[in-house]
Amino acid sequence: MSEENNREKLENRVESHEKKEIKEIVNDKFKDLVEKLQNIQSRVASKSLRNGKLEKLTEDARKAFDDLAESLREKKNLLREMIRRKADLRKFKISIFKTLFPINYKALLSMPFIYGFSIILVIFHLALEMYHQVCFRLYGIPLVKTREYFIFDRQMLPYLNWFEKFNCIYCSYASNLGRYSIEIIGRTERFWCPIKHAKNIGQTHSQYQKFIGYLDAQGYRENAFKLRDFSDVIGEGKDK
Repeated sequence: MSEENNREKLENRVESHEKKEIKEIVNDKFKDLVEKLQNIQSRVASKSLRNGKLEKLTEDARKAFDDLAESLREKKNLLREMIRRKADLRKFKISIFKTLFPINYKALLSMPFIYGFSIILVIFHLALEMYHQVCFRLYGIPLVKTREYFIFDRQMLPYLNWFEKFNCIYCSYASNLGRYSIEIIGRTERFWCPIKHAKNIGQTHSQYQKFIGYLDAQGYRENAFKLRDFSDVIGEGKDK
């Protein structure tokens, strides 16, 4: 009876979380599409939009619909699968005592550095967000979508104990903040210095491939300011 109650509670929790996630995704995608369509209308009205550009924007709108459907499908399938396999997954859950004991002295010594670093992360996040919200609005750069980078769902896994869930939330925050900051810096770099490096870079941000070649002086003078047109980037808008 207790197991059935726990299962019912988990199903209700997952269902509530699922509905909230779906609603947020739909709202965000709807706003993206409205913004994209408004951009197309304004560019067509000013007759400054070439056929190729119009096709690109239309394709972006179609892709947004496809991404929405795929996101909803993947999220729903994973949550349903987790409910179905809850009993099997819980077999791999260990107690907090087995997690902490026997004591790992290397982990113990590193804990002040690991958890103490959270203070620096929060300060960095606040400073980054002040720059992001103020300067992007001044420059007309689309704001980076927070929801697309800050993802927290590991704590719902039934095979983790509370200490492991806490660590997963902390690790997710740190890694998500890193990806979020890279995108903000990438859009800033596109606005001020859209030039590729002389050396090939393995991991680049989303805007780097649009940059101008290292020795392409003419291309820089002709296209640098054109790259400040972020109509190809779907953001949260300038007024939010």
